Amino acid sequence: MRSSASSPEAYLSELPEDRREAMSQLRNTILENIPEGFEETMNYGMIGYVVPHSIYPDGYHCDPKLPLPFINIASQKNFVALYHMGVYSDKKLLDWFTKEYPKYVKTKLDMGKSCIRFKKIETIPYKLIGELCSKISVQQWIEFYEKSTKTNQ
Repeated sequence: MRSSASSPEAYLSELPEDRREAMSQLRNTILENIPEGFEETMNYGMIGYVVPHSIYPDGYHCDPKLPLPFINIASQKNFVALYHMGVYSDKKLLDWFTKEYPKYVKTKLDMGKSCIRFKKIETIPYKLIGELCSKISVQQWIEFYEKSTKTNQ
């Protein structure tokens, strides 16, 4: 569900209590583990973690006025979502994540290209997500992104 909240705090305050707790813990996990240089913002109606224009002036190729997105989190209608562009861009990272996931969660991984869905908030593997968030630096993300966009243009 897309929000018009102007800050992560406002976004969280709009959520039902159970979702607010899970999303707050997810947000804190990301903030504690994401490498230096990424910036928290509201992005596409979700809480986002981006490479700011001060580091990557070109911005996002779809809309250069926007900073380069990396991770978004959202409370959707039927699930909590983590959108992690690194697992979409880096096969080794995707393979690592899919191998590690069953060690933390007994239910089947529900995942699209970059979207990891948690239909039961009590199954969110915060420790695993923290580790996932720490695995790509700002510079590595820019390199993955440029390699991907240059080969697709």
